[in-house]
Amino acid sequence: MKLILAIVNDEDGNKVLGALSKAGFSVTKLATTGGFLKAGNMTLLIGTDDEKVQEVIDIIKAKSQRRKQITASPMPMGASASFTPYPIEVQIGGATIFVLDVDRFEKV
Repeated sequence: MKLILAIVNDEDGNKVLGALSKAGFSVTKLATTGGFLKAGNMTLLIGTDDEKVQEVIDIIKAKSQRRKQITASPMPMGASASFTPYPIEVQIGGATIFVLDVDRFEKV
């Protein structure tokens, strides 16, 4: 058995969640926040059999899209109050996926 942790952008989260549920996977949703952009994310916890891991990953890939966004540059450490942020282009979306071995699983 595997535990899949998938961190997806809020814009994609409900599409991913819906597709996983429709495919019969049980999913737990956690609201999380990213570090760099302080943007909302959705962390999904999915427990599944080893042979279904790729199916879960394929669904997440199909429903998570990378896109570009313009944001203000972060203030560097030690910068003075006169620092002027400038626009930078960053890539958002997509998904970060971790697949972990599960030693034991019980539903009580």
